Amino acid sequence: MIATSFCPHRISIITGHYGTGKTEFAVNLAMAMAAEGQPVMMADLDIVNPYFRSRERRTMLEQAGVQLISSSQACSDADVPSLPAELLAIFENRDIRGILDIGGDPVGARVLARFRPKLLQEDHQLIYVLNANRPEVRDVESAITYLRGIEATIGLTCTGIVNNTHLCGETTAEEIRKGAALAAAVSRETAIPVLCHVAEERFASQLTDLSEPVFPITVKMKKPWE
Repeated sequence: MIATSFCPHRISIITGHYGTGKTEFAVNLAMAMAAEGQPVMMADLDIVNPYFRSRERRTMLEQAGVQLISSSQACSDADVPSLPAELLAIFENRDIRGILDIGGDPVGARVLARFRPKLLQEDHQLIYVLNANRPEVRDVESAITYLRGIEATIGLTCTGIVNNTHLCGETTAEEIRKGAALAAAVSRETAIPVLCHVAEERFASQLTDLSEPVFPITVKMKKPWE
């Protein structure tokens, strides 16, 4: 499928609870857009308690045509809450697609709040990645509470939900459908549309019954011991 069909805006801000797989989604989205011939810049802004860092896949991303900018570039293991000056290029260069992978909670989202005035002048979308297997967001009420906390911190309104329900190597098509049901319920309560369902390519043919498009991915962020 064409990535820009469900992410048509120039700047996509990817957020969600830590452990939802938002970085996996962001990396696959950036690479898909680059494969479609889009000039893409991705900013790794997940600098508060990150587990998966897109900057760990810098070589892979750059080979795919994605320009990666990140904090603490001199030390890949540093979690210094600072933002690179290169981030301004995403706002100022309207010829590129920008993907911002921000912190997985309201505290992590705070790093982007200072750029709210610039973001409001650009064609942007705030995407909430939802994984129904994360205990903190596994029901409608808690998922919405978490979402509203992120919105309040950044000062932006969420415009799309992405279902990325998985159990790592134990994922099944039924698990993804469980996430689809939660995403649909959150959508009904908030009037925020579900943009897509993320699934490894091996599940795509089993999910044709879902109302929204399936975004097929290959796992890029798996740790060496997994």
